[in-house]
Amino acid sequence: MNSMPPPETFVSQTSRLFCDGDERGGDGHPRVWIEIGAQGFADCGYCDRRFILASGAADKR
Repeated sequence: MNSMPPPETFVSQTSRLFCDGDERGGDGHPRVWIEIGAQGFADCGYCDRRFILASGAADKR
């Protein structure tokens, strides 16, 4: 049985950011704006990347 790798996690310095699914500027997904709320994280609805607010409730670094 093949298992899928876990989604990528990014730490952000701002609570409002966008995701387009590709850091290299290639073919990703449509750009979506994401707002990190009180939980301290938000997930992209297209690619499942998780964005964590630095020093927020979900930042365990």
